[in-house]
Amino acid sequence: MRWTLRFALPALILVITLFAVLYIKYDQIWDQYNAPAYAWASLQNTFRGSTLDNPPPVLEGEGKVEDKVVIMAKVESEDTDWVARNLPDNNNNNNNTLTTPVNKGHESMAYLTYIIDHYTSLPSTLAFIHPHESGFTTAWHTDTPLHSNSDALRSLRLPFVQQNGYANLRCNWNPGCEYKHRKNAHVNAEVWKEVFKGASKSLFSGVEEAPEEVGAACCAQFAVSRDRVLERPKSDYEAFRQWVVDTDKSDAQSGRVLEFLWHVIFGMEAV
Repeated sequence: MRWTLRFALPALILVITLFAVLYIKYDQIWDQYNAPAYAWASLQNTFRGSTLDNPPPVLEGEGKVEDKVVIMAKVESEDTDWVARNLPDNNNNNNNTLTTPVNKGHESMAYLTYIIDHYTSLPSTLAFIHPHESGFTTAWHTDTPLHSNSDALRSLRLPFVQQNGYANLRCNWNPGCEYKHRKNAHVNAEVWKEVFKGASKSLFSGVEEAPEEVGAACCAQFAVSRDRVLERPKSDYEAFRQWVVDTDKSDAQSGRVLEFLWHVIFGMEAV
């Protein structure tokens, strides 16, 4: 018994110490994954099924916006059949695939190509998302109990999108919009001027001058109304896409720049 206690106590202290160090060092990861909430939601889901079975009620005064579409950037190996299966009321067709000019800029190339190719026939609401449906490791940035894009889109208030013009699908400020993130390393004054160099100046006041701070909740998943998209001419989106093609920044770096500028592109304040 003494030998057991002699080894058990140091082992327990070691485990607690390691956990404390990991928690302090990776507190942001803990915040992103919200591990306790995830575990509880997973347990509930085991017994009662997905929250898709219980969609949020329509609030009083909210109408329905029927004409909507989901746009995703994906590679051939990624399965996106979950959209048709879980979101049948969206105007999607798996045969409507895009071919982008180059494979660069992460999701930004697909997003901009869709707008350019469909500029004259856009639906009333456009949701731009990643191709993964859910998952602890791949979809941590989706703000639903099981990180489910299906649940997120089912919960989206379309009348709000129409009224506001733009809605980030992530509510958690971390990372991207916390005060310590707003001196954005990806969007400095030089990059800002490069991106908006060929864009309209009159439609969105102030975009010609780089702001001191740029902040937006990550990670390039958002909804926007057709009217807001059309406030910019098609040539603006062509210019943004050309910047992605021409810039010396890498695939990941150029995509990250646009990730922190979508809200500005669609008429929102820099922070």
